[in-house]
Amino acid sequence: MPEGRIISAMSGFYYVKSNGEIFTCKGRGVFRKKKITPLVGDFVQFDKTNDQEGYIIKIEKRQNELVRPPIANITQAIIVSSVVEPEFSSVLLDRFLVLIEEKRLQPIILITKKDLATEEQLNKVKSYKKTYDKIGYTVKIISSKEKDNLSSLGGMLTNHVTVIAGQSGVGKSSLLNALNPSLVIKTDEISKSLGRGKHTTRHVELVEVNDGLVADTPGFSSLEFQEIEAETLADCFPEMRSKSHLCKFRGCVHYKEPNCAIKRGVDEEEISKERYAHYISFLQEIQARKARY
Repeated sequence: MPEGRIISAMSGFYYVKSNGEIFTCKGRGVFRKKKITPLVGDFVQFDKTNDQEGYIIKIEKRQNELVRPPIANITQAIIVSSVVEPEFSSVLLDRFLVLIEEKRLQPIILITKKDLATEEQLNKVKSYKKTYDKIGYTVKIISSKEKDNLSSLGGMLTNHVTVIAGQSGVGKSSLLNALNPSLVIKTDEISKSLGRGKHTTRHVELVEVNDGLVADTPGFSSLEFQEIEAETLADCFPEMRSKSHLCKFRGCVHYKEPNCAIKRGVDEEEISKERYAHYISFLQEIQARKARY
């Protein structure tokens, strides 16, 4: 039985690449009955009905999966923010980082549009870069117009399946176009009245860039922590994860408990006060979430 990987999904059709060919496939009814949805990135077995079409018979076990964007078997994540248009948001970046960390993916942070920034705006973002560098993240402040930046980024994609995520309008599609002009991914200008980007990418698709696969995904204006519990949130902050075992109480959520190693780390400036404030905000959001049955 032929095997392949789903590289795109639209309107109930799954486009499976197998031995260099693309097959348009439907999912068997058994998937609907079991409430299983094939995802872009899935490795599948399929039954050919002719030279170009078929039915997906089996979905292989996933290494990981993301809910939003819906994609599976990713090896790394690039989170794209921008210095301006839209203005850099550390809280939004931390939201993305938490969701990526929860899947135990290694994030790379790209901050784009430095060519449009004032010196003051650029210095502000550089100070944030120092914070994330200290945590151990790879952070690059770039312009998609600078070839040197793009060549080093292109090397990071080789032999990886990379998801590119970020707020609408930060330049994800422009970045991919610059890396591989043949893609001609549609881009659009910032909606000045809204102060954010228009959603130019309508579906998830894996495209070939620099001997790797990259998922161009729809931009997001909100991200919720539906799969993260209060007790595991700190594990999504590397600088907290490394200290949690030093807390006096097992199950400490690093909020109101005494003798907390995380709060001590904040007081001693080993942990960013702003990152900790974001953590508390996310924690309260999770704790206020309605119980699911």
